[in-house]
This record gives sequence, structure tokens and C-alpha cells, in this order.
Amino acid sequence: MQSEKIFVNFLKGVYFMLMKQYNKHTDSTFLGGLFVCGSYEEILKSKKHFHFIGIGGSGMFPLVQILHQKGCYITGSDNNETDTVEYERNVLGIPVFIGHDPAHLDGADCVVYTAAVSKENPELAAAFASGVLVLERAKLLGLITQDYHNAICVSGTHGKTTTSSMITQILLSAGLDPSVVIGGKLPLLHGSGRVGKKDLMVCEACEFNDHFLELSPDISVILNIDADHLEYFGTLENIIHSFRKFAEKTSRTLIVNADDENTKRAIEGLTEKEIITFGSGSSCDYYPTQISYHPQGKTVFTLMHRGEKIADISLSVPGKHNILNAVAACAACLKAGASPQQLSETLSDFHGAKRRFEILGEKNGITIADDYAHHPTELEATLKAAKEMHFRQVWAVFQPFTFSRTKILLDDFARVLPIADQVVLAPIMGGREKNEYGISSEDLAKKVPGTICLPSFESITEYVLSHARPGDLVITLGCGDINKCSKMMMKR
Repeated sequence: MQSEKIFVNFLKGVYFMLMKQYNKHTDSTFLGGLFVCGSYEEILKSKKHFHFIGIGGSGMFPLVQILHQKGCYITGSDNNETDTVEYERNVLGIPVFIGHDPAHLDGADCVVYTAAVSKENPELAAAFASGVLVLERAKLLGLITQDYHNAICVSGTHGKTTTSSMITQILLSAGLDPSVVIGGKLPLLHGSGRVGKKDLMVCEACEFNDHFLELSPDISVILNIDADHLEYFGTLENIIHSFRKFAEKTSRTLIVNADDENTKRAIEGLTEKEIITFGSGSSCDYYPTQISYHPQGKTVFTLMHRGEKIADISLSVPGKHNILNAVAACAACLKAGASPQQLSETLSDFHGAKRRFEILGEKNGITIADDYAHHPTELEATLKAAKEMHFRQVWAVFQPFTFSRTKILLDDFARVLPIADQVVLAPIMGGREKNEYGISSEDLAKKVPGTICLPSFESITEYVLSHARPGDLVITLGCGDINKCSKMMMKR
């Protein structure tokens, strides 16, 4: 009996690995251990009950919203109670189980999971064994993009969520009614996904594990290409190669950062697509001029197109990096049919997505903020933006995410964290990884003089609030659950 279980588990593992390694350039998916081919219409239209394993994840939430709005019945499971799970359960009326049990799959004819779900997960193993349609989250998103002939897919190592959110807000304000899948919650949407009535979609295209190669983009934005997810890609060259494949999959138009050398390498020699460039100088198709910076992170600039003024833009999201994000968003929206006036009117009211330099409030003269930055380049941009806002001191409360990223980019993290006046480190959040790298936050602290390492959010909250002074900014940083710490500070 034990040998039979071992053999069954072995077969499940083989199925799982085959699915992960199968050629992603084909319209294929995984049905009960068998590969089947088909389009969105063929694969999804007949499915009525979708079960999401890890339903509270930021990548799952917009897909849940879209399928829910399309009238599908949805159930889900997750490890923890979160704000997202609470919203799905109480607002959308979706049954969400805490913990994983094969019984949760009862009645489901399609099971969706994320890359973070272990192949040993009892629900995933049961799904593979049952013969129902099993889709990794990126595959489902890819199938959904097939249903749109004007899919704007926003890629890049940094800035995807902010730029996607800007595009979404402009297109909605312009009455163009897009469907949307973004990686962060946008207050205007009360979430991160929606179903529009027109053949237009805004989709965040994440390069993690080549997930963006599942998409069917018509207009692609490439914001930048940087060294990240090296535990998967191995080298920067491999990352550039994947972005090249993404560009080649784009059916019509590429909107690319001409200031970024890696992006230019990725699209070099592509002649069959329309290529629109954006950047900081007049050699680009779209660029900003007359940039002026104002208190509390407000930025004003003039958007230019090949020497002609398009619009005066006022941004409420801080940082020089957000100027280029806004220029890219404007280029995409103009291509989609928005007017210059709509760019100006909408961006002046854009205050960012959740966890993107989100100001949570000010109490006793101390401002508390939260940001998703988890890569050295993102930390550098966010901390420089914070320093330009004229606070007395900037406190960086950073939770490194994944052991591999921390180990590989340790010196880069050590280079940028001292931009802050005070640095406090939480323990590394491993996410999908085990600590096979022998790395800890203490290793990073040794490279940044004056850094404090503390073992829990409670101890961090106690330390920071007892040492911060009126006029200070405390910003929590990381893509894990460090935002819980900023909420604790606000409650205190």
C-alpha cells in the first residue's frame, strides 16, 4: 500500500514538472494530467465552477474579480485571513476556506493555482488526480487575454503596477471602458480587476518564471529590464532574451524605454512591429520637458511628442521614476484613443495604487507610508523620492523578500539602503523558498552601518515609534507582509 502511494505521488510530480516545462509558445494546457490545446472560447466558456488555490494572492484577486463579473461560480482556499480574503468573502460572496483540503474541490470543473503553491498541496494533488482542468494562474490570464483584440500589456522589472494603474484610470475616465488585470489594488476599482464592455484590456505582464510569455499582447509597454528573479533566469542575458520573446509575441505596437540599454537590446532588429519610444530626451517620440518639483512629492511637466506639446501633466505620486511611468502611460493611452485633455485631467487625480508609496496617515507629526519596493533599483527610487519630500528624517523599515534575491543582490541592497537616515530590518520572508542560501537580514545589516535588525513586527513597531520624532517619515518596504507593520504603527 505504501509503495502504491509513493508511485502515485511520483506520477503527480512528473505531471507537475511536465506542465511547468511544456513549450509555452503553444496554446496548450493541462487537463487531469493530459495536455489539451485550445483557445479561450474552447477551454473556458464551458466552465462554470472555478476553484482558486491561494485565492487571496495579489495575482489571483483580479482574475477572481473578472470571472466573478462574468457570472462564474467561484470557491477558493488560502493559508491566511487577509483583507483580500475578507473582501472576496464578504463583498463578492465567494466561499473561501482557510487551509487546504481535497474536499474543497467538490463540484469544481476548473482549478487555478499560483506558482507559489507547492506540488505537495493536497488540493493541487487531488485536482491533478481528478481529471478536472488545472491551470496555473499565468495560463488562465493568458487565455483571458486571447479574448481581447486590443490588449495593452505592461511589462518591465520595475513600475508595472503604477503604470498599469495610470493607464487604467485614464482609459476609464476617457469612457473607453477597459477590462483590467493589475498587480495592485487601485482605489478606483475597489480591487485590481474589472470586466469592461469593449474589446480593450489593460494587463500587467510579469516576467517572473516567464509568465508574460503566456499572454497575447497587441500593444506592449516595456518600462525597463533589470537583473531580478535570477534564481530562475540565471543571468541578465536570459532575462533580456525573454523580453525579446515577449516583444516578438506582440501583434502590433511596442512602447519602449529608449533610455534603458537593456530594453534597446531586447528589441534590436525588430522591424515588423510599430515601435514608439519614450524617455527623458527629445530623441524619443514621447518625453517630458519643463519639469518642476513641488512640496510633498508633487511634480509638474509638459508632455511632448516629436517636438510638439501634447499636455501639461501634474503628478501627485513622487519620484523621478514616476515621470517616465506617466510618459509611458500617456503614450499607451493616446494609442488607445484617449485625448490629451483626458491625460491632464486624470493624472492630476491619480494618487497611486495600494502599496505604491501609499501614505497611510500622520499621527503626532510622524508620517507613516508603505511601498512594495523589494528590488535594489526600486528601493533606490523610492528612498530618493522620500528624501526629496523634505521630511526631518526618513526611516526605511525593510523586509527582504526571498532568500535567493537577498543573497544574489546583497551588495546592491547594502548600497541603496543608506539613502535613508535610519534603517530597520525585519527577518527575510522566504515566500516560496527555503533558506538553502545561508542568508539572513543580519548579513545585510553588517554591510549597512547603524542598521537595526529586529525579530518581529511588534518589536519593530515599538522601536520605531519610540525613536521617531515629529517631522519624520516612516516607510515600510517590501512585497511580503511588511504592510502589517505599518498598520500596527498607525494603530499605535
